[in-house]
Amino acid sequence: MTVTSDSLMGEPGPGGRFGEFGGRFVPETLVPACMELEAAFAEAWGDPLYRARLDGLLADYAGRPTPVTECHRLSERLGVRVVLKREDLAHTGSHKINNVLGQALLAERMGKTRLIAETGAGQHGVATATAAALLGLSCVVFMGDVDIRRQELNVFRMQLLGAEVRPVSSGSRTLKDAVNEALRDWVATVETTHYCLGSVMGPHPYPYMVRQFQRVIGDEAREQCRSLLGGADPDVVVACVGGGSNAAGTFAGFVDTSAALVGVEAAGGAAIGRGTPGVVHGMRSNFLQDEFGQILQAHSISAGLDYPGIGPEHANLAASGRARYDSVGDEEVLDAFRLLAHTEGIIPALEPAHALAWLARAVAAGEIAPGSTVLVTLSGRGDKDVQQVKEMGR
Repeated sequence: MTVTSDSLMGEPGPGGRFGEFGGRFVPETLVPACMELEAAFAEAWGDPLYRARLDGLLADYAGRPTPVTECHRLSERLGVRVVLKREDLAHTGSHKINNVLGQALLAERMGKTRLIAETGAGQHGVATATAAALLGLSCVVFMGDVDIRRQELNVFRMQLLGAEVRPVSSGSRTLKDAVNEALRDWVATVETTHYCLGSVMGPHPYPYMVRQFQRVIGDEAREQCRSLLGGADPDVVVACVGGGSNAAGTFAGFVDTSAALVGVEAAGGAAIGRGTPGVVHGMRSNFLQDEFGQILQAHSISAGLDYPGIGPEHANLAASGRARYDSVGDEEVLDAFRLLAHTEGIIPALEPAHALAWLARAVAAGEIAPGSTVLVTLSGRGDKDVQQVKEMGR
């Protein structure tokens, strides 16, 4: 199926809509801030000087372009040709730095002196703290108590970089609640603060803006794959999805090709598979909720995918049929985590291990033809998760 970028993954419609999803559902006090951000991003994105400074930092500071790695032993094991887009090799260890550098430069341009962020697995928090240190901005990161316990290394990294990590003890004490607290802070401090939201979620312009900052993944991967594959595109493009920024950035590079697009959610947070439309965190999208519209608690072995919703553009891609969304369970993820380590000497984060788990299952089920080429976005490295997996006896 080929869909042009004019119809999907272009600019959102009026009010920041992707089909029936997206929009801007925020308190009146935040409407001016969202509109200011929308105007500032549009101006900056069209400014060659801003783009040149961002591109320079992505190259000289973040280490872009990240390579595409062919996985010979894993490919032999699975019977398909597997290539990885290596976001784990970017500075700070994940794709999060792409978005954060763009937003931090934008905050500086807007005259903001303080960054706030939410984080689950800690990688977005680390990236935000990193950019704040680089540009001389103060930084506060909101993180659920549960995630603080299972991501102690990243908490220390944020503090080492000069950020304050504020524990969140309300609700499920995970990513959803960290977003809630960050939004409350932003309401109270909007004159001096920029909310550096970490995924393609939240009120407009965040879903569109974050996707644009992350599309460097897909744009690079498309050219790299064509060089590697003799001008051809992969048959299948796979990425993990929580809010969905690494997947959105990857899909943006391939949405107008014949490649099948597959987003992989955690089984305990499958907003596409088990969710229904609703409005949470300033956006209309799919969420896990009960018959009364109360948001249900998500679960994932991965703190970064422990979110009961999904970005609105992903909801629209699913509704249009352009992308497929599936889910995998914790045991499958742990098996995939070890599989990549044993076959390729690469330890993935638990988040992209979801994409690898889906690939292994899809091949075994005959859903991917033998000899097909599959691109997997390895959105982060597994240093942060090794202790957790060790404690689980895996």
